[in-house]
Amino acid sequence: MTSKQNLIVGGIQVNVYSDTVATPANTPIAVLFLLHGRTGSAEQIDWVARSTLEEIRKLRDESKAQTAQDLYVVTFDHRNHGTRLVDDLANQGWSNDAKENNDRHASDIWHGPRCVLSHRLLTPYLFPSDERTVSQWLVAGISLGGHSTWLTLRNEVKLGIPIIGCPDYSVLITKRAEEYSLPIAPPYFPQSLVQLLKNNDPAAAPYTATDASNPFLGKKVLVLCGADDHLVPWTASKQFVDNLQVGEGGVKTAIIAPGVGHKCTANMVREMAKFIWAESLLA
Repeated sequence: MTSKQNLIVGGIQVNVYSDTVATPANTPIAVLFLLHGRTGSAEQIDWVARSTLEEIRKLRDESKAQTAQDLYVVTFDHRNHGTRLVDDLANQGWSNDAKENNDRHASDIWHGPRCVLSHRLLTPYLFPSDERTVSQWLVAGISLGGHSTWLTLRNEVKLGIPIIGCPDYSVLITKRAEEYSLPIAPPYFPQSLVQLLKNNDPAAAPYTATDASNPFLGKKVLVLCGADDHLVPWTASKQFVDNLQVGEGGVKTAIIAPGVGHKCTANMVREMAKFIWAESLLA
């Protein structure tokens, strides 16, 4: 069975999912940040968190592994989403309907992913008496959360699973602007935003390098996309993923699901669980 604990961390409501099956107190813990999509909420991905732990439980039972680490799954609302909603229009995109159009879409969606809760802040709340040890921090995310995953992979964690997300924000948002015949210029694309992308976008990093300048070397990445996704098309990510270098110690796998649009499917969750089991919990 899966348990769900609610914590307040730095004023943010955080949900912590774990398996209720008893394991030795000295068993290390891997913590997975699971991030929801634009206009969504932590509540909407409750099923993903629970399904991931259920799949891990099946893999554990099948393998009878005695040394596997435990997995905790953490969810929370992105800024301006769910319980943290301030302005709904800021979460909307460009639209031909004036009432739904958000001219600042390019800036708003870029700032959305930059909100991953720091593991340094979370640890004292998870185990205030130091009763367990967190050995690994992992991240997975859907859509907007997938963009967050790529950013976090570049800057913080060793294992990430972007689901229907894109590592090249410039390519993605430029294509989207062109669909609405918008100029790639202010006010839709302020120069300050362009500079932010040049400095911080995953695709702006030397991701094809084979030396220490590449922040993705040694990383373990599972890319999950829908072949029929028109909102975040695989074509926007393909060049980056194809050329991404993770080095001898890294892992790069991409699964492009035929007939699937902009959606996280049950099969994607199974693939995510298998990847976490093989590349993190047994590692």
